[in-house]
Amino acid sequence: MGYANGEIKGSTGSVKKTKRPFVLAAVMLAMFMGAIEATIISTAMPSIVGDLGGFSLYSWVFSAYLLMNAVTVLIYGKLSDLFGRKPVITFGIILFLFGSLLCGFSQSMVQLIIFRLIQGLGAGAVLPMATTIVGDIYTKEERAKIQGYLSSVWGISAISGPAIGGILVELVSWRYVFWINIPLGILAIAGLWLYLHENVEKTKPDIDYKGALLLTISISSLMFILVEGGVHIPWSSLPAMGIIAISILFFYLFVRQEKKANDPMMPFDIWKVRSILVANGVSLTTGIMLIGISSFLPAFVQGVMERSATVAGFTLTAMSIGWPIASTVAGSLLLKIGYYKTCFIGGLSLILGSIFFVTMSPASGPIWAASGSFFIGIGMGLTSTSFIVSIQSTVSWKQRGIATAANMFMRNLGSTIGAALLGGVLNSRIQTYLQNHGSENANLDVVNMLLDESKRSELNSTLKEVLQEGLTISLQWVYAVVLIVAIISFIMIWFMPRKE
Repeated sequence: MGYANGEIKGSTGSVKKTKRPFVLAAVMLAMFMGAIEATIISTAMPSIVGDLGGFSLYSWVFSAYLLMNAVTVLIYGKLSDLFGRKPVITFGIILFLFGSLLCGFSQSMVQLIIFRLIQGLGAGAVLPMATTIVGDIYTKEERAKIQGYLSSVWGISAISGPAIGGILVELVSWRYVFWINIPLGILAIAGLWLYLHENVEKTKPDIDYKGALLLTISISSLMFILVEGGVHIPWSSLPAMGIIAISILFFYLFVRQEKKANDPMMPFDIWKVRSILVANGVSLTTGIMLIGISSFLPAFVQGVMERSATVAGFTLTAMSIGWPIASTVAGSLLLKIGYYKTCFIGGLSLILGSIFFVTMSPASGPIWAASGSFFIGIGMGLTSTSFIVSIQSTVSWKQRGIATAANMFMRNLGSTIGAALLGGVLNSRIQTYLQNHGSENANLDVVNMLLDESKRSELNSTLKEVLQEGLTISLQWVYAVVLIVAIISFIMIWFMPRKE
């Protein structure tokens, strides 16, 4: 497949040249669509739950999206090698927009979860393809500079996403946080088809569908038991043991399949490089942390601190401001002090940010929450930028796509597991607290009322206090897990090669 600065001949013999600035703008727009989705949905979730109910399904709204995102990213990477980046990212954007449209029309949490599956199925193509396109059209030296532009997308979306989300939720409806994606996606598609020209060598498709199916079953089983374990399915029960066994069995079958496949979804040979092994391991753990903060922080700020959706969005904005700042700084740090020391500083920042959340109380206020978010963002920016530059510098051009996709897959997998694991921790702790302290009417779904301002005002003071105390303690358990994961990330960074 030929890209580079992409000159190819058209059907009339005229030369079509890829216009890199316009392609970069289209890619950044596609990335912005995905980035703003995360901050807007997190800000709107308390309002969505307050309207549709189903607090016990809260984490499934994130898990469903992340599941399809995680299991399709490697497939899309393979398809793009066969058919080109442009048709694959276009298909992904269209599917993402269709899912977004349906999400906005949801009448129940179950419907929303189903439509989020569709949205995630499309999202699996957007961010990895956008990153791969940049890797194709820019040289190794240019990519370091372009990382700054790509990082700015997260900063802009971070500032605008929660603000727009809060305004839409308060003045119009939460449904518009999904529909706002549609014009962005259409513009991104137009830019890619007008200015990106590829020369794809026709090859016979050899896609590892069996591996994809085995991985999907394994991850789905794991997610299900992580969310429902201790809530609707006792951990010590036979069904729980059976589901865990299914997850382990199918993962084992997936590994076996990848070792014997002609063109595997996940080529495990690249994992033999220690820098890639560490990068992928830390990407898994930081994915867990990322979803833990972005999914559940708005619930604390709105339900316990009793602040607006806009203020809750501000606390998340701080993380996404710290991320691009750190990514930009990481570019120069990598040249001055190297990958290891840059990641080391990032690992310390992740631990510091986690400590803010573990020690957060209702009286701490949104500034405290935003400070924790900011340090997490700094840590994410330093580590993720170091890892992606390290990986793309370590492997050859032929492996760059799959190596990049594998790293993104690990972060997506971490977020998928994190949404399920931390959602399960939250649900089980709240249920336990309410059983010990609540009235007979205080079941898990009563927490819905806490996240809706008008319904919250109708609660009697005793029940409201019980619910807020239960949510506070339960979220502190969630953030304790986040801190443990941050420490694990830091330990893994110690094993990075010291020599560049």
